[in-house]
Amino acid sequence: MTFEHPNNGYQETITNFSILWCLVFGSLYFAYKGIWRHFVLSLAIGIFTFGVSWFIYPFFAKNIIATQYRKNGWLEI
Repeated sequence: MTFEHPNNGYQETITNFSILWCLVFGSLYFAYKGIWRHFVLSLAIGIFTFGVSWFIYPFFAKNIIATQYRKNGWLEI
């Protein structure tokens, strides 16, 4: 998936590697992407489940990032 910022034309591509990066870096990956709600949520759930959720949460990372771009007004191209 590729998204384009409507004001400056900057393009950002979301690949399947987002699953890998979320698996490796956990909730820090969402902080890097600026998705603070999911950063806090994944961190809290990770602590509550003693890290088990970190093996499940990455499978939703690509959709979470795409949804955040859409909410911020980016256009999918």
